[in-house]
Amino acid sequence: MKKYISEFIGTFSLIFCGTGAMTINEVTGGEVTHVGIGITWGLIVMAMIYAFGETSGAHFNPAVTIAFAYAKKFAWKEVPKYIVAQILGAFAASLILVFLFPTSEFLGSTIPTVDVGRAFVLELLLTFFLMVVIINVSTGSKEIGVVAGIAVGAVVLLEALFAGPITNASMNPARSLAPNIISGNIKNLWLYMVAPVLGALLAVASCKLVKDENCCDDSNC
Repeated sequence: MKKYISEFIGTFSLIFCGTGAMTINEVTGGEVTHVGIGITWGLIVMAMIYAFGETSGAHFNPAVTIAFAYAKKFAWKEVPKYIVAQILGAFAASLILVFLFPTSEFLGSTIPTVDVGRAFVLELLLTFFLMVVIINVSTGSKEIGVVAGIAVGAVVLLEALFAGPITNASMNPARSLAPNIISGNIKNLWLYMVAPVLGALLAVASCKLVKDENCCDDSNC
């Protein structure tokens, strides 16, 4: 249970702080700023990796969990349990945010500002870049050590900064599912469920082409 509780708390923390920054920016008329939101996402991801990397692997993202299983670094039987913990953590965070900020219209929802096709491609590529970093700095299915936290947190910060205005840079189905459903912004939600998973799987496939021995390790399953 420690692994699942870690995934719940870690995902809760990510969604509460990340979408919380977006929500506060919304209700205060831009006090946090776009840069502030990006920094918040990067820092909370880095912090949670350090907090739970050795316990659960600090996935906090269904796309990452599925990709690790595809890479044979994580047991498929654990995938549903991790995803349930992640989604529950995300919904718990969004429910608290709607209680704290009932006037918020979006709660940090992911809503594309371009057409669905371009938003899909962008989210796929963003998750591809993120997973390429994750799978190359992880040990087994666990993100541990100084390098992992800084590298993954930096990529999240980078992508939030440049892609946030276009798709809100989700890269995480759980991160989109909870605030979008609770706020009622469900149009085009499917792309945030599908594109990150495909992007993460493509990242594993590309890793297999260049360093197969690190991307497929049955001993970690």
